[in-house]
Amino acid sequence: MTEKKRLIETTNPYSGQSAMLTASEYLLYDLIKRQEEMGEYEGMQKNLTKFAKMNPDAYMTLLD
Repeated sequence: MTEKKRLIETTNPYSGQSAMLTASEYLLYDLIKRQEEMGEYEGMQKNLTKFAKMNPDAYMTLLD
């Protein structure tokens, strides 16, 4: 039996477009945004690459 994944609607603050993320994708998205705010660009780039591989459509909507 497959377990349903809980999805979190997340909105790009610049474009207003939204994407549905799993909990793990949302946590990574939140980390990326915090790293951006703090100027931790090296770690942010690594996490952007990871996020893009996890969910390419959400990456294009939320972070590109």
